[in-house]
Parts: sequence; structure tokens; C-alpha cells
Amino acid sequence: MSKIGLFFATDTGNTRKIAKRIQRDYFDEGVVEICNVEKATADLVGSYDALIFGTPTAGDGEYPATLQDFLPQLDEIDFHGKTVALYGLGDQVGYPHEFVDALGMFYEELESRGANIVGFWPVAGYDHALSRGDMGDGHFCGLVLDLDNQAELTDSRLSTWIADIKPALLGSA
Repeated sequence: MSKIGLFFATDTGNTRKIAKRIQRDYFDEGVVEICNVEKATADLVGSYDALIFGTPTAGDGEYPATLQDFLPQLDEIDFHGKTVALYGLGDQVGYPHEFVDALGMFYEELESRGANIVGFWPVAGYDHALSRGDMGDGHFCGLVLDLDNQAELTDSRLSTWIADIKPALLGSA
């Protein structure tokens, strides 16, 4: 079986922890390979047909520095034919006007490059004012986790989302 590339950016380590949980708890051993975008290359990302990207939102609705530094490499990757799922971490209470903005910005980057994005997530159950991750149709552009205010919902959200994206990712990998 081919592998799925799971790339993450992190500031506090929480996005990395979620990546490890995805790899360990939801896929057979050896199916998902994890890499911090800080160490990723365009060739490595491009070598996978199925990808998962995770990012927190930094500051006032910005990319974390490691993801910002990685963005120029996207120009070297052909995303046509690649199946991509996204997850984002945010704080809907502390940052209600830029909740998971980095997720939305990254979605726009990948979608404009032809990626087949899967795993949209319902907006219901979150309390925020604005979000670039909110597609305006009742869904976020990927799984949204708020470990600061809704940590108790993480397991159920993660397992539901993985059940949704797993067939598409494995079919592409």
C-alpha cells in the first residue's frame, strides 16, 4: 500500500500531536508518514498522491512562520490529481475574528493549484465571529479543532473526520 504524506506546521506542538494521533490511532502502521513543513521539500510533498496538511493560526490570523516560509515551494508542486485533506487548530474564544484563518488561507493556496480537497467540516458547534476557513455554505474547508475551549470534542471530531476522508485518501495513495 502506498503512503499518505501528513505535513504540519506548529507553534505550540499541538498540531504535531494531532498529526501523531492521526498516524497512530486511525491508520495502519506505515501508511502515514509525518513531516514538519519546516523540514519539508517540494520534492517530498510532490511524491505523495494523498496528503494531509495541518496548521494552527498564529497571531491575528496569520500563518505560523514555518508554513509562511514553506509557501514558495508550493509553486514547484503539481497538485492536479492529488487528494488533500486539511485540519486547523484555533481558539474561537480568544480569537473570534480570525478563527482558523490560516486554514482558510492555505485552502485557497491549494485549491488554486488544482488540489482535490476533501474533508469539509460543519461550522455548527463553533462560536466565532469571522473565519477565512468558513466557506459560507455551513462548512469549514477542513477539520477544525479548538483544544483551548473544546478539547473534550477533539476525539469525536477527529474520528468522524477520519472516517470521512480515509476512503478518498487511501484510494489516491
